[in-house]
Amino acid sequence: MAVSGLRLLLGALWFLAAALLPPLGAAAAAGQPAVATVDGRRAVATTGEDFVCATLDWWPPDKCDYGTCAWGRASLLNLDLSNKVFLNAIRAFSPLKLRLGGSLQDKVLYGTPDLGRPCAQFVKNASEMFGFTPGCLPMGRWDELNAFFSKSGAKIVFGLNALNGRVKLPDGSVGGPWDYTNAASLIRYTADKGYTIHGWELGNELSGTGVGVRIGADQYAADVITLKSVVDKIYREDASKPLVLAPGGFFDTAWFSELLAKTKPNLLNVITHHIYSLGPGRDTHLIEKILNPSVLDGMESTFSNLQGILNSAGTSTVAWVGEAGGAYNSGHHLVTDSFVFSFWYLDQLGMSAKYDTKSYCRQSLIGGNYGLLNTTTFQPNPDYYSALLWHRLMGTKVLATKFSGTNMIRAYAHCTRDSPGITLLLINLSGNTTAQVSVTSEGGAANKHGAKRHGRKFGHVHVPGFAGFAEAAGAMRDEYHLTPKDGNLHSQVMLLNGKALATDADGNIPRFEGAKVDATQPIAVAPHSIVFSRIPHFSAPACS
Repeated sequence: MAVSGLRLLLGALWFLAAALLPPLGAAAAAGQPAVATVDGRRAVATTGEDFVCATLDWWPPDKCDYGTCAWGRASLLNLDLSNKVFLNAIRAFSPLKLRLGGSLQDKVLYGTPDLGRPCAQFVKNASEMFGFTPGCLPMGRWDELNAFFSKSGAKIVFGLNALNGRVKLPDGSVGGPWDYTNAASLIRYTADKGYTIHGWELGNELSGTGVGVRIGADQYAADVITLKSVVDKIYREDASKPLVLAPGGFFDTAWFSELLAKTKPNLLNVITHHIYSLGPGRDTHLIEKILNPSVLDGMESTFSNLQGILNSAGTSTVAWVGEAGGAYNSGHHLVTDSFVFSFWYLDQLGMSAKYDTKSYCRQSLIGGNYGLLNTTTFQPNPDYYSALLWHRLMGTKVLATKFSGTNMIRAYAHCTRDSPGITLLLINLSGNTTAQVSVTSEGGAANKHGAKRHGRKFGHVHVPGFAGFAEAAGAMRDEYHLTPKDGNLHSQVMLLNGKALATDADGNIPRFEGAKVDATQPIAVAPHSIVFSRIPHFSAPACS
């Protein structure tokens, strides 16, 4: 009885201690300082002006995953181009880069006059790769698409079929030179029509071990050189000559290194890779992964390794993320199309930018369960607003940012776009901690006596002057707090400073109005929330 009683007593004490201790990552709530330190002296990387990018795909309505058919009429072949919300959603970015492609692109023929066969549509067939027979893009539809792209101001990257002319090899891959005849006809047709194309990309997920099928890096390099020759011949000295991109696949160190070595110094403008780091859409633990800082950190090595290869390759090639849906097989409804996915998405934008990624293309603009827009209504999902806020606030210059106090806050800073100072992005993965975030300047700023302040905080009222901040009476900053409706992470309604974001009756995208906050106060980041803080008086020579 004595032993049993002792066990009960110890158990009760353990339970009480556990209940009283703050949860892991709750340092800020417990009163310990949470500090974001931004080095404004120099940029550590630069993105493209049109860093935010989205994809449009080829999937027909009967594309289904796990018993759910989530694509509707979101294909390049049947998308309603007259929808006002769709037009306004693209126009709001001025411009939005769109990558046209996906799994079926290597099964698409182009209905140019010399095709020599009927321009047939995709037909579901379980025995075919990806479950569909080859399909065709009629030139009439290509004309309609280009009229829409011109009207919306979109910048277009088109993914070409890279499997024409291939033969199966004994090792399971395919080889033989790319038959570029049909692709060259499309490029010629497009140029003759005067349609502006930002880039032509060769193939989809054929690199490394491939998805469905693979091609060796040596052959792929030869095919990239062929595409470059075709583009040079058709566009000649055109000032707006399109970029050449490849391979649109998953990063493989050896494969990508060989491709770069055989296309350097300037035959490949952009090397593109895809990201589905959360696994299959059917995974029931997606939210736990999204809110786990260790899982988010798992992608850092890919960005870092690719940057290292590019820096040592002696090439002018730059890196893009050409497609990223997070969870493959069309995502997961009420996860990858809801508020919670902005934690993953914005963290990806911030992380990739640190490693000199020039553009990040989200799968998808519309279609599947990971669209920025609702497939049926075209209404923006939360990630659309996250993307647009990033585009409007985060400039091209990336600043080194360190965060201390909790591992549940993700912090990224850029020079503010088209405005003085910096914008700091804070992502709170914790569901029970409000972080009170002070901001410091790495290295400090010169004071009026010429000395340096090192790491002095601004954000607490008692601090008489704050590092990195131009001391002006009444200085303010703008804050954009993003939260889900009713605190529900599965919500498809995003609140900006407490107000629901939604289009109006005419399909117009809502205005983003920041909250004016005394710059001497800490930034309060509520549980499971995201904050963009535009700090105009932060002294950052890199942003001059």
